[in-house]
Amino acid sequence: MLKIEVAERRDDRVTLRLEGRLVGPWVDEVRRTCEPFLGNGSALTLDFSGVSFVDRDGVALCRRLRRRHATLRHCSPFVKEQIDA
Repeated sequence: MLKIEVAERRDDRVTLRLEGRLVGPWVDEVRRTCEPFLGNGSALTLDFSGVSFVDRDGVALCRRLRRRHATLRHCSPFVKEQIDA
């Protein structure tokens, strides 16, 4: 399970806080949640402080989000290593 919540929203800046495991169907849910913010030009930050694991599809999504200028913050060393590999 993965909890997704808008932690902060100011002007054109949005921070989403994720808690749980970014796996399976949750990967697509995160994509769908992020898309409107990225599409309207908002500066999107994802707070990964509560994320314990990211599967292969989740890693691919994180890389795509970064290419679209989303910021990933507070990743654990394990999760950061997966995404950066």
